[in-house]
Amino acid sequence: MTRNEPLGDTGGDHVEFHHNVIGKAVGVEHHHHYPAAPERAPGQIVEGDIPQRPPGFQPREQLSQRLAGLLGDQAPATHADTGRGGAVVICAMAGTPGVGKTMLAASYAWACQAAGWPVVAWIAAETTGQIVTGLAALADRLGERRPDDDAAMAAARAKAWLAATNRPALLVFDNAADVGTVRSWCPATGATRVVITTRNRAFLRACEPLEVEVFTPAQAAAFLHDRTGLTDPGGAAELAAELGHLPLALAQAAAVIIRLQLGYTGYLELLRSFTAGDYLPAQDGDAYPTGTAQAILLSVTQAESALPAARRVLPILAVLSPAGVPLPMSDNPSDPDAQARVREMFAGLADTSLITFTEDGTTILMHRLVQRVIRERAARQGDLGTALDDATELLHIFDSAIPDGPLLWKTRDVVEILVEQTGTLYGHASDAGALTADLLGLRARCGKYLIELADLPRAVPLLERVVADCERVLGPDHFDTLVSRNKLAHAYLSAEDLTRAIPLLEQVVAGCDRTLGPGSRHTLGYRVNLARARREAGDLARAVLLYERVLADCERALGPDDPVTLLGRDGLARIYQEAGDLLRAIPLLERTLAGRERVLGVDHPDTLTSRNHLANACRAAGDLARAVPLHERTLAEGERVLGPDHPDTLGYRNNLANAYQEAGYPARALPLYRHALADCERVLGSGHPTTLLLRHNLEAARRSSRGWRRWLLRLSRNR
Repeated sequence: MTRNEPLGDTGGDHVEFHHNVIGKAVGVEHHHHYPAAPERAPGQIVEGDIPQRPPGFQPREQLSQRLAGLLGDQAPATHADTGRGGAVVICAMAGTPGVGKTMLAASYAWACQAAGWPVVAWIAAETTGQIVTGLAALADRLGERRPDDDAAMAAARAKAWLAATNRPALLVFDNAADVGTVRSWCPATGATRVVITTRNRAFLRACEPLEVEVFTPAQAAAFLHDRTGLTDPGGAAELAAELGHLPLALAQAAAVIIRLQLGYTGYLELLRSFTAGDYLPAQDGDAYPTGTAQAILLSVTQAESALPAARRVLPILAVLSPAGVPLPMSDNPSDPDAQARVREMFAGLADTSLITFTEDGTTILMHRLVQRVIRERAARQGDLGTALDDATELLHIFDSAIPDGPLLWKTRDVVEILVEQTGTLYGHASDAGALTADLLGLRARCGKYLIELADLPRAVPLLERVVADCERVLGPDHFDTLVSRNKLAHAYLSAEDLTRAIPLLEQVVAGCDRTLGPGSRHTLGYRVNLARARREAGDLARAVLLYERVLADCERALGPDDPVTLLGRDGLARIYQEAGDLLRAIPLLERTLAGRERVLGVDHPDTLTSRNHLANACRAAGDLARAVPLHERTLAEGERVLGPDHPDTLGYRNNLANAYQEAGYPARALPLYRHALADCERVLGSGHPTTLLLRHNLEAARRSSRGWRRWLLRLSRNR
C-alpha cells in the first residue's frame, strides 16, 4: 500500500499575513469579566456553541414547561434515567428574530447539562453544510468517526448513534431553515430529544409546535429591573412598549442605560432623537417593532464611542458566521500583550450586549439581527467592502496555521471552522458584488483541504463554483484562475473522474504556457500533474513521455532538488515500477529519497512516502535484506510523526508485515498483521478496503505459517 503523491499547487498561490487585523484595531485596555467554562458531569459530552446565560436572563417558566411537556418531560431527567424507546419527539420553536428562541433552547440545554445527560449537542442549522459539520464534530466526540470518513459519513454515524442510544440525549438544531433537510438528519428512534429553533413556520406543521412570542409586559419590566437596577415601573413599561417587548431590543437598551447611567426617560429621549432611517427594511415576511433598529444602532454607536476598536471589529463580526467566531481566530501568538488586549476588548463588547459568548467562553456570538443592522449600516456608509477585506485577511491569518499534507487530518475541526467562516463571508461578498482574488483564493484553499480530507462531495461543487467565479471576476487566464482549475482537476482525479480531470489539466498547462511561459515553476508543476493523470488513466506510454520530458525540463530550470523536480522524478520512477522496469525505477527512487532528506528532512511526511516507495520497489526486486530495514524505519517514523492511527501509518504497518512474510519471518509477520488488522477495524471499520486487504494478508500468512510448520515437522521425522 502506498500513499499517492499530492496533486497540489507548486507554490505562490497562498498569501501569508504577519499581523492580526483585529489585534491592530485594539489600542486600549479594558477590564471586564471574562466567561469561565461551566462544570460538567464526568464523561458528559457537550458539543457545539451553546450560548452563555446572559445578564438579567428571564427563565420564561411557562414556555419552558410547555417545551418540556412537548418533549415528554416535566423537567429534564436525571443522568440515571434510561430514556424512552420508540419514536423520537421533535419540537420546533418558531418566532421572529430577537424573541428569544435560541435562549429558550439554551435554557433547556443548560438544564440537561445540570441533570448530567450523557450527550448535549448544539448544531447550527441554517445550511446543510452547518448541520453536517456539526454532526461530524459530534461523531468525533462520540468516538464514532473514522479517519477516512468525509463529513457526511461521520454525520451519518452520529445520527445512527443518537437513534440507537437508550439514555437521554439532547440534539438542538439552531436557526433551522429547511424542513426536509433538518428532518433528514433527525434520529427516528431512541431516547434523544430534538429541539429546533426557526423563523420558518412550516416547521410548526411538521413537528410538535411551540410559538415563541415577545416578552409579556411583566417579563419585560422584570428584565429591565434585573439588568439595570432601576426601580421605575412606569418608565420600564413605557420603554418596553416603545421597543415592542422584544427581548433583543430590551437587552440593547439596558446595556446603554448602564453604560451612560441613564434613567428610562433619558434613554427614551436619546432613542427618539436617534435617526435610523431605513437601515432595517422587513424581509421575508419579518415584521420588527418600531424601535428595534434604532435600539441596536444606538447601542452600536455608544459601543464605538466607549471602545474605539469596535468601529472596525463589529463589522468584521457582522460578515462572519452567526454560528460563532472562535476566539483563537483573533489571537496573535507572537504578541501576548496584544492578545490580552483583544480578549479584554471582546469582554467589553459583551458588556454592551452586542455580542455574547458560548458557555465555555471560547466562541463569540452575534445575533443575526444585530449582524444585519451593522452590515446594512456599513453598506449605506460605503464601508462594507472594508469589512469584507478585513475579514478575509483575518481568515488568511487563521489559514496560515493549518498544516498541509498528511498532518492535516489532525486539524479537521480547524478546517471545518475555516470552511464555515469562508462560506459565510463569500455569501455576503457575492451579494454585494465584492468578490476579490484574496477571497476566491481562500475558497480554493478550503476546497483543497476538503480534497485532502477525502470530502469530495463538498470539495467538487465548491471548487466548480470557485472556478466559475474566477473566470468571471478575474478572467480565464488570470493566475488565480489557473490555480483554482488545477485544484478542481485534483478533486476530479481524487474522485477518479479522469474524463474531466485530464482536459482541465490540459487547459491549465496551456494557460500557464501562455501567461507564465513554458519554463515557469508553475507550468512545470502542472505538467507533472498532467503526467500523473495520464498514468492513472492507464495511458502509460504517453505518461512516460510526459514524465521524461518534464523531469528533464525541471532539472534544467529548477535544479535537481526542487520539490517540483522531486515530485516529477518520483512519478517517473513509479511508472517504471508499474511497468516492471525496476532497474530504472530504483535509482530514481533513491535519488528522490536522498533529495527529500536533504531538502525536507528525514522525518518529513513526503520523505516517509519516498522511503516507503523505495522499500516497496526493493521488495518487488527481491532485495528483502534492504527492503525490511527501510520498511521498519518508515513505520517507526510514521508512528512518531503522523501517529499510530494515521491511515498512512496503517499502510506502513501492513507493508512491513508483507516484507517480514516474504523474507520468511512468519513469527514477526503474524503479530504485526494482527496488530494492523485490529487497528484498521477500530479506526477504519470492518468493511474498509484496507481492513479487507489486511484480513486477506493475515489469512494468507496463517496458511503459509501452517505450511511452514508442517514442512519442519516432516523434516524432523525424516531425520
